[in-house]
Amino acid sequence: MKKRIKNISVLSLLMIFTFISCTDDLNITPNDDDTLLGEELFENESAYRQVIAGVYANLALTGTEGAGSSNIEGIDAGTSQFGRVLLYMQTLSADQMIWSYENDPGTREIQRNIWTAQNPLILGMYSRTHLTIALANNFLRETTAEKLDSRNVSEGIRSDIVEYRAEARLLRALSYYYMMDLFGKANFGTEADPVNTVLPVADRVQLFDFVESELLAIESNLVPAGSNQHGRADRGVAHMILAKIYLNAEIYTGTNRYADCMNYCEQLLNSGYTLATEYRHNFLADNNTNSANNEIIFPIVSDGFTTQNFGPTTVMINGSVGSLEVNGVEVGVSDGGWGGALRVRREFAELWNGGDFINDDRNTIISDNRPIGIVDISDRDTGYIIQKYANVTSNGTPGIDQTFVDTDFPLFRLADVHLMYAEAHLRGGGGMLSTAVDLVNDLRTRANNPNLISSAELTLSFILDERSRELHWEAHRRQDLIRFGLFTGGNYNWAWKGNGSNGIAIPSNFNIYPIPSLSMSSNPNLSQNPGY
Repeated sequence: MKKRIKNISVLSLLMIFTFISCTDDLNITPNDDDTLLGEELFENESAYRQVIAGVYANLALTGTEGAGSSNIEGIDAGTSQFGRVLLYMQTLSADQMIWSYENDPGTREIQRNIWTAQNPLILGMYSRTHLTIALANNFLRETTAEKLDSRNVSEGIRSDIVEYRAEARLLRALSYYYMMDLFGKANFGTEADPVNTVLPVADRVQLFDFVESELLAIESNLVPAGSNQHGRADRGVAHMILAKIYLNAEIYTGTNRYADCMNYCEQLLNSGYTLATEYRHNFLADNNTNSANNEIIFPIVSDGFTTQNFGPTTVMINGSVGSLEVNGVEVGVSDGGWGGALRVRREFAELWNGGDFINDDRNTIISDNRPIGIVDISDRDTGYIIQKYANVTSNGTPGIDQTFVDTDFPLFRLADVHLMYAEAHLRGGGGMLSTAVDLVNDLRTRANNPNLISSAELTLSFILDERSRELHWEAHRRQDLIRFGLFTGGNYNWAWKGNGSNGIAIPSNFNIYPIPSLSMSSNPNLSQNPGY
């Protein structure tokens, strides 16, 4: 059973976010020299928990002076909140989501697949992710046995630091996983590299090997799956990242690892996680305490009072309030929300066609008085909207703030494991067909969809569609389409792909993003990705 609390000492998060680690080793420039972590901080034994909390905080926060502040020089908070830019790069770039306000920096190019190395959202993702790596490296440098000995750190704190160090290494591995997936390379540094060193660059295979080896090395030092405090990583998170890299290993390394993916899916399925009793519980303001508490394997924590930020759930809940429907009160924000900022593309809406999906709980599409197609992206009254996320609890109580939501973003959840098992089985990774079918049908049963599938109906194309129905707007879609060979090229076109209203082919180099121009200028070892 999970030991879950709302967050990992939110006060500690805010306290530590008055500091930023020495980050020159990853070519990140703090906004203020006063924010550099000094060694004297660690003379206080309570600092170790605060500093590891700060590494986590970088997944949710962008600065210390409110939601609009940024702790990275030259990077705007709205284009560098980790979960938000991850959502844009994995979901807005694909066939599920449209952003109405194309004057917002970078969004037009991302959703039309015409980005360049100057795109601010790409720079935000590259910089924010490297900052997590830098923060983790700083923590690891300051918690070596030699450093602890020199400070006479007590035995009680040392035992905690073993777990903290494993968590820092996991968060660093998570960051390198996203760099591998999105960019195919990264500035590569660990705690062994001196600060201010011009770092080498690791390619995709090198990053894969590092992420894999790190997660395997720290496994025994992480607490068992599902037993850590809410928002903190444990063994289940490590196993989830391993399952994800093995599922996509052919893309990353050219070698299939579906049997290894199956191995970790089976471990996760046997780790005590359970599906939420209701699908919607995963996306509500109390998803840290309702039945989703045991389905969400790792969240990005959101709190409408203490950790206000323009993160993915704040963006999606305010953004999905319709321009015609003005349904903000229903989802726990101001009446008009953000005036129809988000809608869905035709291809996603069509996945729900047919009687089987009318009462499927995953189908939150609102279509009345709206055409399905979006001919003019600025016309917020066209295209369907959805109401997947809400800033209300499972008993109907609204969140504490009408803009900044209490709803955690489910970065990883058990439903994905069900679908990964089925896909890995179909791709030759082992397991049992009957189990794969049952795992898919468990999701349909939970969603009150009476159309349970047979073994003959479980195909790879079915899995791709079912992943979209189950996991839409959870920052997986681009990765899925690439794995199925459908993101670039012209075998599958969606509305506004390649800047064509009906979709056109895009070149294969768009399977990875360009290295931001500013990042290139700061590290002479970096080279641009092909095609950019």
